[in-house]
Amino acid sequence: MSTPPPELRQRKAASSKKKQNTEHHVVDSENAVLAKVQQQLQAGKQSEWDYKLALVIITIGAFITRFWGISHPNQVVFDEVHFGKFASYYLQRTYFFDVHPPFGKLLYAFTGWLVGYKGDFLFENIGDSYITNKVPYVAYRSLPALQGALTVSSVFWIMWESGYSLPATLAATGIMLFDNAHIGQTRLILLDATLILFMALSLLCYVRFYKLRHIPFTRKWWKWLLLTGTCLSCVISTKYVGVFSFVSIGVPVCFDLWELLDVNRRRGTLSLPEFGRHFAARVVGLILIPFLLYLFWFQVHFTILNRSGPGDDFMTPEFQQTLSDNVMNSASVGIQYGDSITMKHKETKVFLHSHDEKYPLRYEDGRISSQGQQVTGYPHNDTNNFWEIQPASEYDTKRGSSVRNGDVVRLLHIGTQHVLLTHDVASPYYPTNQEFTAVPLEVANTERFNDTLFELKIENGKPGQEFRTMASHFKLVHVPTKVAMWTHTTPLPEWAFKQAEINGNKNILQSSNAWFVEAITNLPADNDRISKEPRKVKTMPFLKKYLELQRAMFFHNNALTSSHPYASVPIQWPFLLRGVSFWTENDTRQQIYFLGNPIGWWIASSLLAVFAGIVGADQLALRRGLDVLDERTRRRLYNSTGFFFLTWAAHYFPFFIMGRQLFLHHYLPAHLASALVTGALVEFIFNVEPLSPEDINANKKKGSTAASTHTPIRQRLSNGSLLPAWAATGVIWAAVVWCFWFFAPLTYGKPGLSVDQVLSRKWLGYDLHFAK
Repeated sequence: MSTPPPELRQRKAASSKKKQNTEHHVVDSENAVLAKVQQQLQAGKQSEWDYKLALVIITIGAFITRFWGISHPNQVVFDEVHFGKFASYYLQRTYFFDVHPPFGKLLYAFTGWLVGYKGDFLFENIGDSYITNKVPYVAYRSLPALQGALTVSSVFWIMWESGYSLPATLAATGIMLFDNAHIGQTRLILLDATLILFMALSLLCYVRFYKLRHIPFTRKWWKWLLLTGTCLSCVISTKYVGVFSFVSIGVPVCFDLWELLDVNRRRGTLSLPEFGRHFAARVVGLILIPFLLYLFWFQVHFTILNRSGPGDDFMTPEFQQTLSDNVMNSASVGIQYGDSITMKHKETKVFLHSHDEKYPLRYEDGRISSQGQQVTGYPHNDTNNFWEIQPASEYDTKRGSSVRNGDVVRLLHIGTQHVLLTHDVASPYYPTNQEFTAVPLEVANTERFNDTLFELKIENGKPGQEFRTMASHFKLVHVPTKVAMWTHTTPLPEWAFKQAEINGNKNILQSSNAWFVEAITNLPADNDRISKEPRKVKTMPFLKKYLELQRAMFFHNNALTSSHPYASVPIQWPFLLRGVSFWTENDTRQQIYFLGNPIGWWIASSLLAVFAGIVGADQLALRRGLDVLDERTRRRLYNSTGFFFLTWAAHYFPFFIMGRQLFLHHYLPAHLASALVTGALVEFIFNVEPLSPEDINANKKKGSTAASTHTPIRQRLSNGSLLPAWAATGVIWAAVVWCFWFFAPLTYGKPGLSVDQVLSRKWLGYDLHFAK
């Protein structure tokens, strides 16, 4: 092998040495950045004694305002009837149904377990005595009060970590500390304290994570990324509106990734594999792990609730048979041809019913009926609810054999000896749906025979599966016209005794088409079908149980559309136009009225509009070649204050497209974000000043022109110029403290107020009691 020329060897050695020097330089640079960041963090921690002192004082104030008089009233207040009851069900291991995920309710159950409570009281009615029923209600209420106090501290910490001045931090924190709505909501056995605390913690953790963006994949970087995901998981595991917090953080994460993808970024271009690591880390930390934690709480939920309870009716028979003491296991009986049965609608719980009365010739809108025998839904036990189930053919030979999934059957109304049918005649209330009626047996056996045929379809049933009482939810599908028997909650007029309408629904996949057989009415008590030993509790895969529960939760959550005297619409919330009455006591004239701090809410809402105006004006000025902000101020305004504004918008605007009941407490997460915007704008407005004309002329003499380099007209002041910000914060604190104190009797439920005192607090449309 020939030896390379000396010149080539020298070039290779120089190249190798240069490469090694470059690699060492990169490593040294990364170490220098890491050391610099750590030095800055350490120096900041050592010098910010004023922030630490303020945080301690704020936290003490938060505990005082949340815990003062927490034992009053010693009665069930407002929605404590729900969440206190759910905690008792957990302690009794009794299955219940709720539209919210389990995390927040599990915390209450854990609190009860810690104090040795057995869950004997079920929180049935507002006003029930805790003392009489020996309920550790102070322990229960201490959980949300603790969370509410820590939320105030978290708001302070968010502002601190975001680099805002102490007066700006205190301005944001003061609005939260003395807010009557946050105080009132976090002193009762409700879920919002958990939701808001973890929403605030997710913002805090993301801010800490973002500050470490220059030293990625270090231990601290991973810690704060994973903590952000954990807090987000706790938010959505408490209430589904927690998805708004994912949007709040997901949007800036997407912007961050978009910047990392830029080949011209200031801190060096990332290769695609390096970018892939960043992307994968965020997917794992902010999506995968939160989802697994979310599933974990449902696994805990199913594991604890292993006994039959009031939530059974919301689940399928297959699910119910996984619960001990369930009627599916203890009282379910196989149905045979010739049995007299009663059928109930799964959702409305009305019986399939018929009687001698006929449909009127004409309905109110002029449409004509068949004038056949009425078939209706009736909520009470009655002999007119009895139907004999018959095969479509060979009645004598099939009588006594089991009815199975997929069978074609007929239903004979025992009281009138008429057979159920549906035909192409419009129902009373739904012109698009078919009328259900019944015809005499002799007619049903001849010219109307086909119209009396129905296919039995058991939900999630296997072919040939046995049809059973209670355990088989089924749809009755008309063979000729392919409509399913259905009912709804709007009662028929007086001609049908205001009973429920039964009609044929063309959408046979609709879940509300489901019915079940409640009982066999002609079965002797000593029949072998009854005396069989109870079946064992069945098992069901976790994911199947989870998906079934999710469907039920979303369905019933969307069904919460009925009116409520204290419901409100989103446009009313930022202006605090009305509140909610939580509790009253006539003898002492005491009341708890859920209402925010009006002055604090109006300040925060006004500054949201101010922020939008500032951004709009800045963009307009830039279009005209006028640079009104220095670069550092603009970055702070758009990135930090903009992040808080985005959080407010993400937690507010989605409510406008919701059809369910809405209340003032739905605005509390958005209100927290508006408090952050308020603090940020206090610093922006009072911590910058315009340059003098001399400064502007000096810049122009240096060659700077408005058309080219955008002359900066505002610059940040020195640390000694915080006096205006302190003055603004002092005004905000004075206003919100006075307003908090003025409305405190409505927040704490004491003392009772005279008529004049109540009237003096009716600033807007507040539905206060004892006003006359």
